[in-house]
Amino acid sequence: MYCNVSVKCYESCMNDQNSMPPPCAGLRIGDIAPDFEARSTIGPVRLSAFRKRWLVLFSHPADFTPVCTTEFVALAREAAAFEARDCALMALSVDSLFSHFAWLRMIRDRFGVEVRFPILEDPTLVIGRAFGMVSAQDSDSATVRTTFFIDPEGVIRAMTCYPANLGRSVPEMLRILDGLQAIDAKGALAPANWQPGEPMLRPPSHDLDEVYGAGDMTSWFLREDGGGVRA
Repeated sequence: MYCNVSVKCYESCMNDQNSMPPPCAGLRIGDIAPDFEARSTIGPVRLSAFRKRWLVLFSHPADFTPVCTTEFVALAREAAAFEARDCALMALSVDSLFSHFAWLRMIRDRFGVEVRFPILEDPTLVIGRAFGMVSAQDSDSATVRTTFFIDPEGVIRAMTCYPANLGRSVPEMLRILDGLQAIDAKGALAPANWQPGEPMLRPPSHDLDEVYGAGDMTSWFLREDGGGVRA
């Protein structure tokens, strides 16, 4: 198989490929994403080659399935929106490269959109196990709908995981990406239901004098980045 996961967990993944849960499922926000090289629909790809820009890496259970098809159509239609944010997309599943090709041809002919971002083949689940994309409850060893938001330094900044029977929200994927980029640019915090262009929050004060000197009981920790008190 043309695949190498160049991290320490690679050996433990290969020692027992049938163990559940996957031995390397402990990836956390703030970890460096495990590097790998694999075949894809655009040729060989290495994860570390996507450094210096954002990357959304996501898995899907299988080609030629209803929910996955709707996800890929939606992502293909919003590909320019990710590109405008200097963010690449990369998908993977257990299906073979030729299955991916046939599926993408069907999507183009049926829905009129071309999927141009790479889709990796991971038939032995080496990558899926390294990233914890395999559910212990799935009898068919398919990957679940796991998504990793990886920053230009290769750091995992956010993760989501959906069951096989529930599709992802592409607007929410873009909102997460916008929020992470705004946090980095402003050093601020994104509140609940935040949307691009809306006020963000200042980090709370760590100075007791500022806490006691605040105008009210919440403004020392709940203040918008523009200075207003959060309602």
